[in-house]
Amino acid sequence: MSNIEAVLSCSELGKIYREGPQEITVLKQVSLAIQAGERVAIIGASGSGKSTLLNLLGGLDKPSSGQVFVRSQELSALNENERGRVRNQALGFVYQFHHLLPEFSALENVCMPLLIGKVPRGEAIARAREMLASVGLSERLEHKPPELSGGERQRVAIARALVTKPACVLMDEPTGNLDAHTAADIQALMLSLNKTFNTSFIVVTHDQSLAAKMDRTLELVDGRLSLRAESVTHA
Repeated sequence: MSNIEAVLSCSELGKIYREGPQEITVLKQVSLAIQAGERVAIIGASGSGKSTLLNLLGGLDKPSSGQVFVRSQELSALNENERGRVRNQALGFVYQFHHLLPEFSALENVCMPLLIGKVPRGEAIARAREMLASVGLSERLEHKPPELSGGERQRVAIARALVTKPACVLMDEPTGNLDAHTAADIQALMLSLNKTFNTSFIVVTHDQSLAAKMDRTLELVDGRLSLRAESVTHA
């Protein structure tokens, strides 16, 4: 499989968990390539390994076999500091529960990845303001997460994921904790930002309406990834 054009890819990826003498195989020879700006949904039954795959692709866990490439860099060939730098610069993460720091404002939360990446504070604040404006939160910069609605908190989380201008954003059930109306708003926002920034999205979801808006939908069954459906036109 060629990784030249892919912003994120994996080859023959496997993951085995050991519980005492027992081995549990979660993923088997998973190969995937994500192109710039592509939107891919990953679906599957609960416990099928979707979040495990996302963690491996994001360098948050190590595979038992196979390789993961981010912008042609093989993650297993990097040390922990180098992997952290790749995650910070090339990847963004959005979860079902926003994981915002409650004691910090929306602006401060979005600044965090930039400050960790050694971006000067003034530039980090300016970029965070711009990104929060992109997600419609210009008037909520100084509000802390407890003062924001569920949809607003997820918008802050999306802004935080995109503020470093990553090649790919990994999303784990990004609308799973939202009511139907708010989830629809977040879906529309995600699709708009994908077009604006040409950032690739990998979305683990149970939401069939969200999966239908992706370019490809892949399904995990018995540890293997296969094409479930493909969009004829982009949403």
